[in-house]
Amino acid sequence: MKQTQYVAREPDAQGFIHYPPEEHAVWNTLITRQLKVIEGRACQEYLDGIDKLGLPLDRIPQLGEINKVLAETTGWQVARVPALIPFQTFFELLANKQFPVATFIRTREELDYLQEPDIFHEIFGHCPLLTNPWFAEFTHTYGKLGLAATKEQRVYLARLYWMTIEFGLVDTPEGRRIYGGGILSSPKETVYSLSSEPEHQAFDPLEAMRTPYRIDILQPLYFVLPNLKRLFEVAQEDIMGMVERGMQLGLHAPKFPPKPKAA
Repeated sequence: MKQTQYVAREPDAQGFIHYPPEEHAVWNTLITRQLKVIEGRACQEYLDGIDKLGLPLDRIPQLGEINKVLAETTGWQVARVPALIPFQTFFELLANKQFPVATFIRTREELDYLQEPDIFHEIFGHCPLLTNPWFAEFTHTYGKLGLAATKEQRVYLARLYWMTIEFGLVDTPEGRRIYGGGILSSPKETVYSLSSEPEHQAFDPLEAMRTPYRIDILQPLYFVLPNLKRLFEVAQEDIMGMVERGMQLGLHAPKFPPKPKAA
């Protein structure tokens, strides 16, 4: 695993995590800004989740507050993790209906983008939809499959996750909307993803698995669900059979330039 400058904060004996005032201020900047940007762009199921969570604007929420709501809605929990975790741990958590949350927040210097998933990305980006049974079931199934998969199969599963849970779009009666947490926690990508600049493709799980991506750029391609329930339907399909088919067919040509080599 690559290294990170961030260190997750530890809870005290009562399970309370103390953040300094500057980190609460960063949370306030991020959430107040992003709540405005997602207006008319986030899917209704996500907005319903935001309402249920009742996220504070003036401070970083405690994980126990999030867990109370998730337990009441879909039976999920969030689990405190370090900044970066191995694939194995990630799949184990999801298979047990626990979503990993790293208890650090980005610095002001990386306000608009950082490669590591911080507490704002995980809680604001992903937790609202974990109150939705369709999304929760897909995520749970994904974790169970990943836990049993080989290293080679996991790479294909990772692309499916990237193109749905992180960077998915969905068509709704009101128009095209966002449900992917990687988009919803990024002001720039929230606006860009729904513009005419990137390519939009009807969602096909096999195609998603065969599509390369880079984590450090705006996505050139987004897959669009016909509705959010489609995720629940995919969870009932033979995903591992699709993985095997994807491995036989191989990857599509990337729609982005290669990553520049470090000097």
